[in-house]
Amino acid sequence: MGMKGIVLGLALATLSAKQVSAQQMEKMWDGQGGKNSISQNRGKLFRDGKYAMFIHWGIYSQLANTWKGKTFYGIGEWLMNKSMANIPVADYMAAAASFHPDHFDAKAIVQLAKDAGMRYIVITSKHHDGFSMFHSKVNSFNIVEATDFKRDPMIELAKACKEAGIGFGFYYSQNQDWTYPGGNGGPKVDAAGHSKTFDDYFWEKCYPEVNQITTQYGPIELVWFDTPGGMDKKYAQKLVELVHKNQPGAYVSGRVGHGLGDYSTLGDMEVPRQNVPGLWEAVDVTNDSWGYAWYDNNWKSAREILSRTLSTISRGGTYMLNVGPKPDGTIPEPASLALRGPFSWSRKYPAAVYGAQASPWGHALPWGDATVQGRKISLLVYHWPTNGKLFVPGLTKGITSINLLNADGKKKLKYTTDGKWLEINIPSIAPDPLVSVIEVVMQGTPVIDKRLGVDPAMETILPVDFAEVEGCHKTGKSWMEKFGEWKHVVQVGQWTGQSKLTYAIDIVKPGYYQVALNYTGQGRVGWKLENSAGAIGQNQHAAASASNWYP
Repeated sequence: MGMKGIVLGLALATLSAKQVSAQQMEKMWDGQGGKNSISQNRGKLFRDGKYAMFIHWGIYSQLANTWKGKTFYGIGEWLMNKSMANIPVADYMAAAASFHPDHFDAKAIVQLAKDAGMRYIVITSKHHDGFSMFHSKVNSFNIVEATDFKRDPMIELAKACKEAGIGFGFYYSQNQDWTYPGGNGGPKVDAAGHSKTFDDYFWEKCYPEVNQITTQYGPIELVWFDTPGGMDKKYAQKLVELVHKNQPGAYVSGRVGHGLGDYSTLGDMEVPRQNVPGLWEAVDVTNDSWGYAWYDNNWKSAREILSRTLSTISRGGTYMLNVGPKPDGTIPEPASLALRGPFSWSRKYPAAVYGAQASPWGHALPWGDATVQGRKISLLVYHWPTNGKLFVPGLTKGITSINLLNADGKKKLKYTTDGKWLEINIPSIAPDPLVSVIEVVMQGTPVIDKRLGVDPAMETILPVDFAEVEGCHKTGKSWMEKFGEWKHVVQVGQWTGQSKLTYAIDIVKPGYYQVALNYTGQGRVGWKLENSAGAIGQNQHAAASASNWYP
């Protein structure tokens, strides 16, 4: 069946809401990397490894989102900030004395990362609270001098990573420092009452500490800067030059600001729906918080972690997943169990992950996603059809063979092509409980019709990301469920009675299809659906401020 055009004419009243726009968040994170920064001499593990461990660990881990008997809900590493507990500087610095991560075991954490199939680790050397998780030479507010731990865990982690053969890198908050005079968000005067500027902070603390972490811990994979905000470009430039001088093989993250990074970083907890060009990463959490929070047991399952990892790689990116150690320095057991789940999977299907390129479709497919390695396409089937047929849109030419991959090797599958669809005969039961993989071997570079395909056997989601709009506006929206727990969507607003969304889609066979709409609004909503053959569906429903699904 050829292309069908679906037009949705919806008369929706716009709803005012207190949301942080995607544009505002991009300004805060400023995560875009430079266009000419990709170097084959740097960041090989980032480019090919595709999967990494992020660790947020500090005094906030000990406090675990409680202060003076009260629990605060949000991301744990921001507990000190006025947006959460608003802890005075002196009180927060005094809390370092209670930090006793006596069960910290660098080798165990590195082994967990390796067991999970991760190729490098990035850990917070200093977060926005200004506490250095290494033995700083210029700042006594550090884990060796301000706590009874008296060890530099970064030395131990760097050594363990080297012994295990995985990469190591540092997070460093270069702009925000809530405890050092002159830092963004910090005191404006020092202990003697003298005024302090950002320039003072930068040259007294930031620059020498970045110099230390890039010279005292051996080769590192990258330095992950964060929230540059309004920091002047000259400071960002100095940091980039310093890292590249001290560590020629290391990348600088896009959040150094001003487009000076070696790659781009998306918004926190964001996995895009469409392929993203260039070199980039998605950063995500195993639960809802980066730093440990005592109440946060909303752990992602092994299957969810794997699907979000694969979805990121399929969009062309690298996935870095965070764990927040407990006050004693150990990784929470639910996180460890979930992380180890995908390991056996990546060992069985390494070509689908390591060194893999983005999906040639440019978007997810009704049953899953895809990555490419040379002439081979890995079809990643999250939702296994039970009718014995896998329908693949837009791929019909240049196929050499199709194989089902499993622990025992490969099994050749029969297939047919019809119009713009590939139909693969598959077993009725999924061969892998997490994500099954079908390998399509091509004669050359895959040529794909990228139009959205409506699967005849399962639900197909048509996000507004892929629609053409008329008489309305398509925008990205970001908001927080709890403080720091970000959600990201693309939505269409400012509707009138003449507004339209148009999707170019392809279907396998004609028939009756149920369409469900997801929307918010006020009053009553009238909508009309029309396809290119002239068939019309029309109705009216009450709207609400919460999302509504109406068939």
